[in-house]
Amino acid sequence: MKLYFAPDTCSLSPHIVLRELGLPFELIRVNNRTKRSADGQDFYQVNPKGYVAALMLDDGRVITEGTAIVQYLADLRPDTSLAPPPTSFERVRLQEWLNFITSEIHSGSSPLFNAALPEEVKTLFRDKLRRRLDVVAQTLEKQPFLLGEHFSVADAYLFTVLRWMAPFSIELKYWPSLTRYMALIAQRESVQAALAAEAASQEVT
Repeated sequence: MKLYFAPDTCSLSPHIVLRELGLPFELIRVNNRTKRSADGQDFYQVNPKGYVAALMLDDGRVITEGTAIVQYLADLRPDTSLAPPPTSFERVRLQEWLNFITSEIHSGSSPLFNAALPEEVKTLFRDKLRRRLDVVAQTLEKQPFLLGEHFSVADAYLFTVLRWMAPFSIELKYWPSLTRYMALIAQRESVQAALAAEAASQEVT
């Protein structure tokens, strides 16, 4: 498999999951500006949407959208329990969290990457994000991970997007359960290995 990624983006989530599962894969960096990949391709030929993450399977098929990728990967190794069984009610809970993260936190923070956005508009987005983080924090006050006692693909995704909050002037220290959560996940070998690999990757021109 090949994972197409860019540093400091949502592609960190499937990258962590791949390492959690111990699956063999090739990590290929993409320049988000030029849409060229480290293996010399026009990234639009891999993913016509033009953004990471994209997972190319050994047969050449490509999966896009991080929430689809991480569930596909988790189901390859059900023994790891990174996702509940597909027909279980617990899987519905996982999908609730994945959708909440992608629609309310990931999408809700995307406008803040735009440096030209007026400050008063940024304040509106920050305020909405803080209300969404209140919801997450309340859950994590009662349990270590989103689904309870065990790390799941939803945690890989939440960890990824919460790393963006400080640059957006949203300090997680105001939610003690979130700071504990981030510290807990940052200790995982898969997370440390993924971050180190992405930091060591060569920039694509």
